[in-house]
Amino acid sequence: MSGIDNDGRGGVTVGGARYLLIRPETLAAVQKAIEAALGPRAGECLAAGGRAGGAHATATLTGTTEERVRQLAATGAAIGWGQFTLERLTGDGLVVTVRRSPFAEAYGPSSAPVCHLTRGVLEALAGVTLGRRAQVTETLCAAMGAEHCRFEARPA
Repeated sequence: MSGIDNDGRGGVTVGGARYLLIRPETLAAVQKAIEAALGPRAGECLAAGGRAGGAHATATLTGTTEERVRQLAATGAAIGWGQFTLERLTGDGLVVTVRRSPFAEAYGPSSAPVCHLTRGVLEALAGVTLGRRAQVTETLCAAMGAEHCRFEARPA
């Protein structure tokens, strides 16, 4: 992964891709407003945003399947999405944990998982690494009191 570059004209890039720095509290407020308007469908809307960004991010990854997963994990950590750890990678699944998820921290206590953007990015990654569309489930979430967030991907 290349470094973070601020062009001095309002643009920030990581490895040549444009990024936006935004406070997690801003995203949590947007998420809660979407949830108030759409109810349970809100999570899928946010995951769709994660899939879109994840599709762009995964398109530039190179190397073996494991190397691509580790590249995306390193980028996620560099841009403040938390500390990603590859727990398991097989031909039929992917498990990733995330410590210090800014989404869970900013959201606050919840009775359900809240890291939908991360889930969407990992769905894009899993689709590339597994070679077919995948469904990702957040099985643990720090907003629910877990030590970390945990995502399990399986072919859809």
